[in-house]
Amino acid sequence: MGLGSIGMPELLIILLIILLVFGAKRLPELARGLGKGIREFKDATKHVENEFKELEKEEEEEKKKQN
Repeated sequence: MGLGSIGMPELLIILLIILLVFGAKRLPELARGLGKGIREFKDATKHVENEFKELEKEEEEEKKKQN
């Protein structure tokens, strides 16, 4: 049983446990924090990806100059 097999009943149980542990008042704060973290991770990933693309372009230009 992998992560792909999590269904709606399992998700509801997980959400209920989170609600019991953190309480209803903290859930919006936790969701905002999670969303912000995911957004920052995606931005960092895009930044690194763009840097690699720029390096590849520079390497290609150097190879063209040498030939």
